[in-house]
Amino acid sequence: MNKLKILLLGTASIAMLSACNNTGKKQNTSDMDIHQHANEEANYVCPMHPEVTGKKGEKCSKCGMELEPSAAKKDRFFDVKLSSNPEVIQAGKPTNLSISVTEDGKNVTMDVVHEMKMHLLVMNEELTWFDHIHPKEQADGTYSVSETFPGGGKYLLFTDYKPVGASGNVKMMEVEVKGTPLDIPKTATEKLVSKVDNYTVTLTNGNDLKTDRGQLLKFTVEKGGKKLEEKDIEQYLGASAHIVMVAKETKDFLHIHPISDKNFPIYAETQVKKAGIYRMWVQFKIDGKLHTADFTVNVSEGPKATGDNHDKHAHH
Repeated sequence: MNKLKILLLGTASIAMLSACNNTGKKQNTSDMDIHQHANEEANYVCPMHPEVTGKKGEKCSKCGMELEPSAAKKDRFFDVKLSSNPEVIQAGKPTNLSISVTEDGKNVTMDVVHEMKMHLLVMNEELTWFDHIHPKEQADGTYSVSETFPGGGKYLLFTDYKPVGASGNVKMMEVEVKGTPLDIPKTATEKLVSKVDNYTVTLTNGNDLKTDRGQLLKFTVEKGGKKLEEKDIEQYLGASAHIVMVAKETKDFLHIHPISDKNFPIYAETQVKKAGIYRMWVQFKIDGKLHTADFTVNVSEGPKATGDNHDKHAHH
C-alpha cells in the first residue's frame, strides 16, 4: 500500500460517558477497548452508568442505552485494515477510504450506535482540522467513505465501531497526504470560548478539568446575547451533541455523548485518564444545521480516588 501508513494503538480501558480513550502507545496490534465497567460480575452493564447491570437486551434505567457485555465476556480481537483509492492521497482531491473489520478472518457484523454502524473521526496531526464522517457498509462487508483532505501532511483516523455481542472499539490509523501543508495557526495553550456561525460556545468549567475523577463538561451556547436552552438544541446522531477530545502529545482519544441537564444546553460526564493539553470539538445542530466548535483545554492531575471516596460520576 503506497504511502499509506497504518498505526495501531494498544488496548486501553477508560471510564467515561459513552466515551473512548486510547492509551497513546504506538503498537502494531490490537484495538482499543473503549469502555470500563465497574461491576465485572454482571453479565451486561451500561457503558454510561456501570452501576446499572442487567441481562442481554435490557436498557439502562438512567439513560436508556442498551446494556453491553461485561469485561469478562468481551475478550475478542478485531483486525482493522485501511486502504485508499487512489493509493497516493493528494490534498484537495476526493479519496475513497475503505475499512475492513475482521475477526478470525471473517467480516464482523456491526451494531448501530448513534444511528451509524461506524464513526470515523479525522484530524490532522497538529489537531487544527477536524471532520466526523460515517463509512457505509458495502456488499463485501467492508465500509467505505469519501474524504477530501484539505492539505498535505499526516492525518489521524480514529475508527469507532461496535461489533455485535462485544463492547465498542476504537482503532487509530495514520495516512500521509501529498500537497501543500495546511496554513492554519497552531492552537494556543487554552481556548475555552469558541465562536462558530454566529454562536458563542463556552466551556464554563474549562479551568477545572482534572484526571482520575468524575469530570463534568458544562457548555453554554449564546446567539445575539441570548443564552440558548436545552430545547433549542436538536438531536444529532442520537444525542444532543457529540464531543471529541484528543491529547496533543499522546493522542489519547475520547468520544463523549452529552446527556440532559436543565442548566446547560450541552452537558456531559466523563473521566480523563491522563493529564495534558487536549483539543476538543463539540458538534451540535440547530435549525437543521450542524455546527462544530473547537476548544483547547489543559487537564491537570487530580487526586487519586480511594476506596470510599468516589465522586458520584467517577465511572462515567
